[in-house]
Amino acid sequence: MDVLLVGAGAMGRWLGTVLTESSRPASVSVLDTNAELAGETADALNGTAVTPETVSTVDLVCIAVPIPAAADVIAAYGSYADRAILDVTGTMATPVAAMADHAPDAERLSLHPLFAPENEPGNIPAVIDAGGPITDDVLAALEARGNDVFETTVDEHDRAMETVQAQTHAAVLAFGLSAESVSEQFQTPVSAALTDLVEQVTGGESRVYADIQSAFDGAEDVADAARQLAEADDAEFDKLYEAARLSDTDGSE
Repeated sequence: MDVLLVGAGAMGRWLGTVLTESSRPASVSVLDTNAELAGETADALNGTAVTPETVSTVDLVCIAVPIPAAADVIAAYGSYADRAILDVTGTMATPVAAMADHAPDAERLSLHPLFAPENEPGNIPAVIDAGGPITDDVLAALEARGNDVFETTVDEHDRAMETVQAQTHAAVLAFGLSAESVSEQFQTPVSAALTDLVEQVTGGESRVYADIQSAFDGAEDVADAARQLAEADDAEFDKLYEAARLSDTDGSE
């Protein structure tokens, strides 16, 4: 299988590794706006770096670009998908719609690995917009590496991301911004855990987290909840505490 990998960052390189190390190894061409990065990723995958001028039609086009670029990149390279196209951009509504518009006759798959590449295996929601043998092979390759790939819908995924990404990141970063430095001796299990989460989140790239906040609602909900807690009297605080407890136990948002 011939693959065009558009996006040579960490997630793109990981996806290329999945495809080249599968039981049916792919031959990969790599395209990125950063030609040096494209070359490095191509070398790591024993593939070939290409430019927009040298791109050719392939069996599978893989889109691994930042969220804001997804629609434009799919529009530019969807027509090069002879048989299939997939994305790992992190949202699903926009890329699924764009792939249907620009590769209407191809198999179409949207994936969202819910982990950094170095933390594989993990959970991977999948929207199979138009399945077939190539997308089946991709899903099998992911599962063979121990990942839990589960089918979802565009709406279910994007709604869940408001909580597990946008709201979660906003809450963690808000704590990091508001917390004062204290001696480790004063840390409680809860504050220590939150401090660890702040370190984890801020150890990444700010652009990625900014893109998530732009793509999904959620931060305002966290701010509103914090204001309610700050302004609550004892009776109202009890109600909010109980609402939070019930939300945690019944899985609601």
